[in-house]
Formats: sequence, C-alpha cells, structure tokens
Amino acid sequence: MTWWKRSILFQSASIDKWLQWLLRAGAVMAALIMVLIMLFLLLESWPALQHIALIRFFTDETWHPLEDHYNLLPMVTGTLYASCGALFLAIPLGIASALFMAFYASPRMAILYRRLIELLAGIPSVVFGFWGLTTLVPMINQWQPPGASLLAAILILTLMILPTLALTSHAALTAVPGEYLRSAAALGLSRWGMIYGVVLPAARKGIVAGILLAAGRAIGETMAVLMVAGNVVQHADSLFAPIRTLTANIALEMAYAMSDHRAVLFVSGLLLLLLVMVLTSLAGWLGKEHHV
Repeated sequence: MTWWKRSILFQSASIDKWLQWLLRAGAVMAALIMVLIMLFLLLESWPALQHIALIRFFTDETWHPLEDHYNLLPMVTGTLYASCGALFLAIPLGIASALFMAFYASPRMAILYRRLIELLAGIPSVVFGFWGLTTLVPMINQWQPPGASLLAAILILTLMILPTLALTSHAALTAVPGEYLRSAAALGLSRWGMIYGVVLPAARKGIVAGILLAAGRAIGETMAVLMVAGNVVQHADSLFAPIRTLTANIALEMAYAMSDHRAVLFVSGLLLLLLVMVLTSLAGWLGKEHHV
C-alpha cells in the first residue's frame, strides 16, 4: 500500500473518530437539556409541593389561587379533550392525505398538494387563533352559543396538527422499500390491498412518530387555544362548553402570579411534561415490531 493511500485511510479513521465523539456530545447535550428542564420545573414547583398535598390539585373545590384553591383537574381534562378530539379528526385526514400524495395523485398534483400542506404548516399559531376568533367562533355561536368552546379549540388544533401528520406520514410511506411494492404487485394484490397489507405495516413506526409529534404540539399549543376556547375553568359537559387548558392558564396568569400561585403554575408545567412522557411511552409501545 502506497504512502498516500495509508494517509487517506488514516485521515478517514480520524474523521470518523471525531464525528463519533461529536455525535456522542450532541446526544449527551440533548439529554442534559431535558434533565435541566425537568430540574428547573421541580425547583420552581417545590415551594408549592412542600405544603400542598398532591391530591388537592385534583380535589379542591375550584381553581381560585387567592382563596387557596388549586384544582387543576378541569384544565387537565380540557387539555385532554381538546388534544384527543383534534387527534381523532387529524389522524385519518393526515394519513389519507399522505396516501393520496404517495399512491393516488399524479406527480404534479402530489407536488402541488404537498406545497399547500407545507404552506399550512408554516402559518403562525396566532394567525390560526385570530382566524378562529373572528370567523370560526362567530359561526359556532350562530349554531350554539357562546361560540368560544371546546369545539372551536378542537377544530383549530386539527388544522394546526394536520400538516405534521400528513408530512411525516408521507415521508414514512415513501421510505417503504420498493421491493415490498414489487413483491405485492407480483402477488396480484390490488392497490388498496398493497397499501393495507404491506405499506401501512411497514411505515407504522414513522406514522406513529408523526402522531406523537402532532400530539405534543396539540398538548403544548397555547395562543390559538387561548383565543378560541373561552378560558372558563370547568369540566366541559358538551362540545359547545368553554374550557381552559393548562397552557392557556399558565399564559394568562404567570404575569401576575406570586408565591404559591406561581409555584402551582409550574406544577402545571410538570403535568404537561408528564403527559408528553406518557405519550412517548405509548408511541414506543405502539411502534414496536409485531410478528404476524
């Protein structure tokens, strides 16, 4: 082996070593940031957790910090109702959009449709909220007052998470190896038979990852929901009832909160983090490979 070949191999090994250490450092930094966020939330929540029993956050009469009442349960249920309702609508629409782009639309139509979805993904959340406040809420009010309600929050969140679901699902579908499709065609499967029996199972992990990202955005969305949900602390007994989510409560009250009130708002942040952790665990379980 000539000296210049040995030099190239040595440089390549050196670059690989440096890249390996760089990737390790990036992974450690990402984990450290997550740990620091959790420690920050715990530190800020600790004054309330020291002398307020955890059960009180779910059993107090109402949410009224000035009277030492800290019931977070109505806002937890409002967050879950709005997020789950949006996912219920957005998951089938997002997967259907991805299937349309990947298997049914012409190449030109698929590109145009994808550009429209990407444009929808780039709209700021406050614009969705402003449109909902000025257009969607009055429409719902004509149907069933007061208009600002759980239904408005669900519809706005559906529009906001739909692009995430559609684009990630499309990426997962197009990543399915071509030999899977050729084998399915050789077996004489119909287009839908190929999609249902081969493509969707092979793309399951990517689709579940997209659902997780969409759920995280739905749970963490603040401004748009704050503008259309009505911000009443109560358990919603219908789709037309006003609600308040955890994120909206933090945004509304953090500016003037003090002492235990401020600490309990950080407890709300811990609850949100817990919800995301549960979603992550659920997505990991659903994304596992299952043998048929």
